[in-house]
Amino acid sequence: MAGNSHTLTSPGSSMSGQDISRELAARVSEACQSGTAIAIRGSGSKDFYGRSVSVGETLAIDGHSGIVNYEPTELVLTARAGTPLAELDEALAGEGQQMPFDPPRFGGGGTLGGAIATGLSGPGRPWTGSARDMVLGLRLINGRGEHMRFGGEVMKNVAGYDVSRLMAGALGTLGVLTEVSLKVLPRPEAELGLRLEIPALDGFSQVDAWFRQGQPITGAAHDGRHLHLRLSGARSTLQAAGQTIGGEHVPEVGAWWAALRDQELPFFDGTAGPLWRISVPPLTDGSGFEGPLLQDWNGQQLWLHGARDAAAVRQRASSLGGHAVCFRGGDREGEVFHPLAAPLQAFHHRLKQAFDPGGILNPGRLFADL
Repeated sequence: MAGNSHTLTSPGSSMSGQDISRELAARVSEACQSGTAIAIRGSGSKDFYGRSVSVGETLAIDGHSGIVNYEPTELVLTARAGTPLAELDEALAGEGQQMPFDPPRFGGGGTLGGAIATGLSGPGRPWTGSARDMVLGLRLINGRGEHMRFGGEVMKNVAGYDVSRLMAGALGTLGVLTEVSLKVLPRPEAELGLRLEIPALDGFSQVDAWFRQGQPITGAAHDGRHLHLRLSGARSTLQAAGQTIGGEHVPEVGAWWAALRDQELPFFDGTAGPLWRISVPPLTDGSGFEGPLLQDWNGQQLWLHGARDAAAVRQRASSLGGHAVCFRGGDREGEVFHPLAAPLQAFHHRLKQAFDPGGILNPGRLFADL
């Protein structure tokens, strides 16, 4: 996303398991003193997300990688921000565990820092939690080049502001993430995929009832014709749940849900104009939008293709009690995120001033006026 930029490297920084936080902090400090804007980049799998900005330099964090500490019995993992998600998946799978928020791997890539900076979560988010929910602590380099630590490796209630979780979804505009501590959870023994032909709102209402009855649902999406369900747990539990819910059993259930998570289903082929991500309250009638619609998170996350009238999309989302983001395509130099009310704008401005007073970190990636 950066024009005429160059990439920070250090000797051996392409190797895995290396700490280059001092080099990163020194570079940010130099940029602060010179007033040089910096674009923060991991694997580049989410370069499409957010506003398009032109900056002087790119700060590559993919060389800053490796697992720092992993305590399977404590359900806590700490890793450097440039660590590939695939590496974390492999380490966790070896202990029968997983990142419960299941971050997207667009293009098969992604780093831990990028997953937290974007704050994106997979299809299981309503049932297993979000990226923000799983952050226990982190280290970051602020806009002055100061390396700071927030939170820790245990879940606890503390007075004051939770800075660690504040960074989830900030898109690097408040600091360069260098290390993240996450809560992890056991991996389920098995998964079951079901498909039912039922209208969307009726299906989501039924899912809500099934979940209240104790059915182990961890995914519910509607493609316009079919309700797709994912259930996770012990094989005996899944067998009983499948008999109760009914529908068509779907083979290779993991592949379909991974394709939904990583936007590899035919719906996401990118041929129908901008892709909108619309968030709405539970059990909301998501109709009334112009264009093909795919509904995830039991109807709380809508994917809309082709609508080019941004004002109309946002007005409709607001009327439903939600908000809309131009996720891919469209005008990336305009406002891609839902406009903030004046009090929230002022709050964002104060945060930016506190963490990055020179405005050098990913300037304009979230909002033009920040």
